[in-house]
Amino acid sequence: MPDPLLHTVPGRYPSTSSGIREHERGTLDVTVVLPCFNEEGHVRDEVLRISGALDRSGRSYEVLAVDDASTDGTLAVLHQVQQEIPRLRVMAFAHNGGSGTVRRIGTREAFGRLVAWTDADMTYPNERIPELVDLLEAQPDLDQVVGARTSEQGTHKMLRVPAKWAVRRLAEVLTSTRIPDLNSGLRVFRRATALPYLHLLPPGFSCVTTLTLSFLSNQHRVEYVPVEYLPRQGRSKFHFVKDAYRYLLQVLRMVMFFNPLAALMPVALTLLAAGAVKTIFDWALRDFRMATNTLLLLLAGLIILAIGLLADLIVRSRAPMLYDEAGPPRT
Repeated sequence: MPDPLLHTVPGRYPSTSSGIREHERGTLDVTVVLPCFNEEGHVRDEVLRISGALDRSGRSYEVLAVDDASTDGTLAVLHQVQQEIPRLRVMAFAHNGGSGTVRRIGTREAFGRLVAWTDADMTYPNERIPELVDLLEAQPDLDQVVGARTSEQGTHKMLRVPAKWAVRRLAEVLTSTRIPDLNSGLRVFRRATALPYLHLLPPGFSCVTTLTLSFLSNQHRVEYVPVEYLPRQGRSKFHFVKDAYRYLLQVLRMVMFFNPLAALMPVALTLLAAGAVKTIFDWALRDFRMATNTLLLLLAGLIILAIGLLADLIVRSRAPMLYDEAGPPRT
């Protein structure tokens, strides 16, 4: 189904290389989805680096560069590079939709069986994309390969590092899975497996977290490869307070969407246990009378437990529809 955002652009593909044809959908090895927003100074080098690495790999590919309504000359640069690289496809948004929107639409419009996500700011070692593709292709039971960063080079580093660690630990506890890098922007995954989860992607940076949690929550195998993270070229689009809040909120939202008991059951049991202890304390000191706050603890625990069980029932009844396109989860 066409995405509404594409209707704001003249034609389904505002600018398309002649080397790409509709009948090729699913026949290429990989599509690299590259969000571009005010990347004029370095986007040419990034596209050349990606295409050069994939040319050397011998795989069939396309680079789908999406200009997210840049206010500089990014789109003009992409059109110039398109004359040099036959496998570059350029799409332009009429208004800014966010990196999550770019990746969602780019994945839907991809011609590759595999889809690679990365950034255009020179931070990720994009010359290693063929390595991640090879790793995924070599293991049929593997659904996603993520480049796990070994360092933090972003803005607000003193605040970002502890905040991201805390959210990542929360995600690990709620998914019962070790996650070396929860929000890495460099990854390769099977397009067919990801399609049922694309509607869950938020517009902003937490889209990569959403895809990771969607795969992990449904037992799709994800593997991590250590990668170097380099200083950013250009201006960062990350806003610490706003994006960190959305990041935490998205982790909780995804766990509630796939496994609500993981989030609600510990809270319910904690309240019920505290209520039980307080009941014994009240009976011992109040001649078997129960204090009002004790009753509130027990009622709160029971209500949250009931909500968790009801949410889990809804999730399980929805599961067969979710797997129609992606197939059953890996076991």
